[in-house]
Amino acid sequence: MITHIDGILEEKNPAYTVLDVNGMGYILHISLNTFSDLPEKGRVRLFTHLSIREDAHVLFGFSSKAEREMFRHLISVSGVGPSTARMVLSGMTPSECANAIVNEDVATFKNVKGIGAKTAERVIVDLKDKVSGDLIVGEKLSSSNNTIKNEALTALIVLGVDKKRAEKIIADVFKKHGEDLTVEDLVKITLKSL
Repeated sequence: MITHIDGILEEKNPAYTVLDVNGMGYILHISLNTFSDLPEKGRVRLFTHLSIREDAHVLFGFSSKAEREMFRHLISVSGVGPSTARMVLSGMTPSECANAIVNEDVATFKNVKGIGAKTAERVIVDLKDKVSGDLIVGEKLSSSNNTIKNEALTALIVLGVDKKRAEKIIADVFKKHGEDLTVEDLVKITLKSL
């Protein structure tokens, strides 16, 4: 399995990019999010997913591991192929996609070309339990707040608290008490809320 490709950006357009790695050119199909993250030229590293079909081997490239992880979640859903997953990630970031899943936002998925109501519902049902805790916050937070949330969530799980319940309470605590909490404060308040 190819996990990433590091090379010189030879060609870049919204659908694919070409990376030169020691004289060999690799074509990687990308989302619009990855396209906007790429520089105009220079050395880049893209995380990859190799899709093997009967008629082709297609390499997909992602600017972040989170985007690749969400892509893999999406293609695990029956009826969602790599091209549709790429369309989803062209229309929203991985965290926006995770929020739509957690908030059961069928309309957001129906806005993506190739996804109807049944497929949108299937995506939500199949992935609701799979999206990770650091992606499901209702609003965008700074990375330090995500770190605090993740550490608090890990501590609560070690203490025997159900992950889904802990995630919900942590999100509520952040909304109620603001974003100036330490990990210890967050764990204490969450435990009192159980």
